[in-house]
Amino acid sequence: PPERPRAGRPPLPAHLERIEHRHEPESCSCGTCGQDLVKIGEDVSEQLDIIPAKFFVHRHIRPQYACRHCETVSAVPVPAAVIDGGLAAPGLLAWVTVSKFVDHLPLYRLEQIAQRSDVALPRSTQSEWLGRIGVALSPLYARLSEHLLAGTVLHADETPVEQLDPGRGKTKRAYLWAYRSNTLGADPPIIIFDYQPGRGGQYPQAFLKGWKGMLMVDDYVAYKALFGNQVGELACMAHARRKYFELHQANQSPVAAEALQRIGELYALEEQARDVSIEARAELRAQYARPRLEAMHLWLVQTRKTVADGAALARAIDYSLKRWPALARYASCGDWPIDNNPIENAIRPIALGKKNWMFAGSEAAGKRAAVIQSLLATARANGFEPLAWLSDTLEKLPAWPNSRIDELLPIRKNEPAQA
Repeated sequence: PPERPRAGRPPLPAHLERIEHRHEPESCSCGTCGQDLVKIGEDVSEQLDIIPAKFFVHRHIRPQYACRHCETVSAVPVPAAVIDGGLAAPGLLAWVTVSKFVDHLPLYRLEQIAQRSDVALPRSTQSEWLGRIGVALSPLYARLSEHLLAGTVLHADETPVEQLDPGRGKTKRAYLWAYRSNTLGADPPIIIFDYQPGRGGQYPQAFLKGWKGMLMVDDYVAYKALFGNQVGELACMAHARRKYFELHQANQSPVAAEALQRIGELYALEEQARDVSIEARAELRAQYARPRLEAMHLWLVQTRKTVADGAALARAIDYSLKRWPALARYASCGDWPIDNNPIENAIRPIALGKKNWMFAGSEAAGKRAAVIQSLLATARANGFEPLAWLSDTLEKLPAWPNSRIDELLPIRKNEPAQA
């Protein structure tokens, strides 16, 4: 077999600052014959280094000037800030926020990190900062929600979080309802978390009130009341597949193996159509996916007749057949998703984070946290470095005109896919 090329170390990112260290020989004369040396090239190697969190102080000095003639005093006014008169500069506020909600570090750990530099950063103070940041960012969150609801295809899901229940001295269950823009359309990635005290259907109904389009969800009953003339249902093929996968893992079921193979062919087609235009994807689905879906439906109906009621395989097939119109619906359009994986991927960091920050202090605190999480998740989905984006935004926001709020949103316009 041909020899595989060696995988070299990838180059370090070009945007990183370079600090050059030149290593010249002690003498410019040849050590053998004494003649002058001539430079014929140079060997360049690079090492990656880091400066850990470094605290420093901005000292603002505003001289005051008096006019002896009219007896007035003037000085440069103090600019507006997210927290007027506060100790923290925008960079520190952003560091605390990103450390908690992106890097999942609880506030007591940030307190310990600061203490190593002899800086007192009590978690109670950090918590107050986060609340003020959540309030300050609320107009951006509201505008981002408007952009999301302008789309005609959305993903939705929900995840439980714990909320402090002071009356009982315990925690109670609340929910983050998550909504995401369509990954297959021209819309930029937008992720919105809506913090609510329960899991009832009234919460997605309130959030999506007046919205029209196709909604990709799992089989949870809370979404059922949404579907009708204005909202169409798309079902998640990955959920259907998971049931066959678990069955095959458990007992190597040949029927589950065939179901996995058939679903695999549908996903292979989606991979092939990932970077094409919406029109081209619609043609590929019509030509290749829809016949396979029709054949799979017929096969499921016939196979179900041979399986005893109550068996695990019967339950898996019944799930697919019950959901079939919504499962197969994606193939009738070029920009409808095949599954709900994009929203599940958006929720995954929340599941990791809540193991560290444990619970929300109140419903109001949960809603403020949802504001922050929505903007940071959207920033990351759009390729923004979250710390840089948030630092810049917190600096600009207090004096920023509301008429230009779209300029602060962490969204980039998608380039249309090629045919």
